[in-house]
Amino acid sequence: MRQNLVALNRKTWWPWLAIAAVLLAAALQLHAQGRLWICACRQIYLWVGDTWSSDNSQHIFDPYTFSHILHGVIFFWALAALAPRLPFLWRLSLATTIEAGWEMLENSAFVIDRYRAATASLAYQGDTVINSMSDIFACAIGFWLARYLGFRRSLIFFALTEIMMILWIRDSLLLNILMLIYPIEAIKTWQMGF
Repeated sequence: MRQNLVALNRKTWWPWLAIAAVLLAAALQLHAQGRLWICACRQIYLWVGDTWSSDNSQHIFDPYTFSHILHGVIFFWALAALAPRLPFLWRLSLATTIEAGWEMLENSAFVIDRYRAATASLAYQGDTVINSMSDIFACAIGFWLARYLGFRRSLIFFALTEIMMILWIRDSLLLNILMLIYPIEAIKTWQMGF
């Protein structure tokens, strides 16, 4: 019995070790891409609510944290459909890896320039490493939340979060994707408050 328990614990360690390795590799890669570890202001704030300030995407949490939670919800749905037999912790590890990949892509010069040209984020400079790590953590929270809520309730959560973000900051995950892929000038003007 005790031997089975030790074997079970070893099995659960591997996904956690994989997640830790992904986080470390992502942090180092982001820094190698030129991302600062923390805000150039040399301070660390838990929350920055002003999406138009230079502190946005530079500290631990900001309004876009909610879109990263929604990434986790989407990844849970996708991985539940594509890999239903894969144990939950391995699916979480895979979702964390995908989100880390997105963070590295999002903070590439190409995507930063695209944000500036196509969206209302004209002064976007990219995330700090601490903000990217928090975004990956938010994705993991969304993944766990979708598991807990089940599909129907997590779909309601997704829709309500999108609506809340649109009303609050004039942006959301779906609007962000739309504006990156197919910018619409009327939406950009509305987002900027003109």
